[in-house]
Amino acid sequence: MVTRIFLILLFSFSFLFSSAQKIKKVEGAYTYHVPVNVSLDDAKRTALERAKIQALADEFGTIVTQSNTTRIENSKNSSASNFFSVGGSEVKGEWIETTDEPKFDVRYDDDMLVVTCTVKGKARELVTAQIDISVKILKNGIDSKNESDTFMNGDEFFLSFLSPVKGFLAAYLVDSDNHVFCLLPYRVQDEGIYPIKANQQYIFFNTQEAEKDRMMDVDEYYMTCSQEVEHNQLYVIFSPNEFVKAKDMNMNERLPRELPFSDFQKWLTKCRKYDQKMNIRIIPITIKL
Repeated sequence: MVTRIFLILLFSFSFLFSSAQKIKKVEGAYTYHVPVNVSLDDAKRTALERAKIQALADEFGTIVTQSNTTRIENSKNSSASNFFSVGGSEVKGEWIETTDEPKFDVRYDDDMLVVTCTVKGKARELVTAQIDISVKILKNGIDSKNESDTFMNGDEFFLSFLSPVKGFLAAYLVDSDNHVFCLLPYRVQDEGIYPIKANQQYIFFNTQEAEKDRMMDVDEYYMTCSQEVEHNQLYVIFSPNEFVKAKDMNMNERLPRELPFSDFQKWLTKCRKYDQKMNIRIIPITIKL
């Protein structure tokens, strides 16, 4: 009888867990009233991210916190009020992949640029808190005061990382032409991943700050720009579970290993489907001549 009850409980818990982790199709839309100092590309990127947040909120709900933001934007005799969750950390869902090309409607309303984005994708409910990692992009220095997401052509690029638990790290840079470059693990590493120790501050792409056994591995980077303004995205991927970087190739001795964006998306989607604890930070980077 005890054995039977135990098996029934085990089956029930397994069913509940698998149900909570089920990946669902979601859809969301967001209308962004664009401030005058924001470019169209940046406006589209913001509208897309908030449309994803809206889709997650509609499907899985939200957690009420004090970090929600209301912003009122004025233009002549009219005003627009936007309410959103900063960074999406308050929604109880996680975006897995975008399944359809996002749709954008761009118009002007009383001389104010308005961008509406509709997006479809796959997502799952968050049932546990994500690991609280610290990720900072640094420019021309390794102190906290050097944190920046805007670079000039030729600026040095560093990455600061800290995790409360041990795990594994990868970092990819997606440029404005959708070329994907593997920044971590370093080019000479053959493990396919970068191991991380708990509670240790890392400064990547700086030889002097590297671990002693990694000093010869370090790749140092400078941001370059061939247009007046370029928009890149940095993907920082961490998990307490071991995973292996995406399949890539050395295309240029002066550049990191490279792979197509479609292959990168497929790899990342597969990783996220099978690793509930994988934590991904996507940081927009602007580079100017």
